[in-house]
Amino acid sequence: MSSLSPLLRLSGLIAALLFVLAVLGFGSGLEGYAQARHPVALLGAQGVPHALAFNLLGFVLPGLLAVVVAECLRRRLPASAGWAPRVGSQMLLLGGLAFAAMGLLPLDVDDLHGPASQLHASAWMVWVLGFVAGTLLLGISQLRQARGRALGGVAVACGVLAALAAFALQGVLPAPLAQRLAFACWAVWLALALPLSRQR
Repeated sequence: MSSLSPLLRLSGLIAALLFVLAVLGFGSGLEGYAQARHPVALLGAQGVPHALAFNLLGFVLPGLLAVVVAECLRRRLPASAGWAPRVGSQMLLLGGLAFAAMGLLPLDVDDLHGPASQLHASAWMVWVLGFVAGTLLLGISQLRQARGRALGGVAVACGVLAALAAFALQGVLPAPLAQRLAFACWAVWLALALPLSRQR
C-alpha cells in the first residue's frame, strides 16, 4: 500500500482547522453574532459582511479537502475490500462536495423559505447524510479487522453522534448547538481519518 505525502496526510487536519478557525474568527468579528444562538451559515449569508471570505474559508476549502481525504481513504482500501467500505468512501466524498456546496449556495436571511435558502438547506442535508452513511459503512467494516479497529471506532462514534445531533437532539439542545455538535464530529473525523488509516 503506497504511503501518502505529508501534505495529503495533513489535509483532513487542515480542513478541520480551517473550518473551526473560520467559524470562531468570523463569528467574533460579526457584531451581535453569538455562537450559542446563531447558525454557522449566518456567517456566509447574503448581505453579511465578509460572507464571501467565510464561505470560501469555512465551507468551500474544507469541503474540497474533505473530498481529498475521502479519495485517499478509497485508494487505500485493499483489493479485497467489500462493497460497504467502498460505498462508504464514496458517500464521504459526496459529503465533502455537499459541504463545499454550502459555501456556494449561501442562505438568504431575508427569505429563509426562498429558493436560495432551500438550496443551502438541501446541501446541508446531503452533507450530513453522506457523512453519517459514509462513516458508518466504512467504520463498521473496519471494526471487523484487527488493524482497522481504531479507524473503525472513531468513524462509528463520529457517525452515530453526528446523526443524533442532526436528527434527534434538535428538540433537546438549541438548534445552533446541535448543529455545531454535528460539525464537531465531522472535524474530529477529518483530523483523525488519515493518520489512523496509516495503522492498518
